[in-house]
Amino acid sequence: MRLLRHLFPPSAGRLFPAESLQRIADAIHEGEQRHTGEVMFAVESDLPVLAVLRGVDARTRAHEAFARLRTWDTEANNGVLIYLLLADHRIEIVADRGLRERVSEAQWRGVCQLMEDHLRAGEGEAAVVRGIAAVSDLLAGFYPQDGSRPDEDELPNQPHIF
Repeated sequence: MRLLRHLFPPSAGRLFPAESLQRIADAIHEGEQRHTGEVMFAVESDLPVLAVLRGVDARTRAHEAFARLRTWDTEANNGVLIYLLLADHRIEIVADRGLRERVSEAQWRGVCQLMEDHLRAGEGEAAVVRGIAAVSDLLAGFYPQDGSRPDEDELPNQPHIF
């Protein structure tokens, strides 16, 4: 069944047209005005057939995307990747080591649940924008933007479609 979902996946481009991607980038920018962390969003329609046959799951793929996008490449080690694998209906959040001891797995799961609720309702853009806001709330609690120095955008805000 999983293989079929990856052979005939929903289209990331259809769920997130250019206008939606821009609004998601704007939501990342707005959220980052409240904290010094870095948030990235990546969506993938499906995995290659060989990856599915090898049993690669969304969590593994999210970690690969985290590395490929260099989400870890921030001064304070406070980058966060929100990853969506459409074929598996999975959302994964990968946070850099500066957040591991600060944000619990239950808190990250809560963000995923919020997003899943909106995705089930067919609200792809709203799901991502609300997820970004929730991640930004968590980051603002640990890495607030105090205005003492200008916020440096260390990572691109533009969403990534694989």
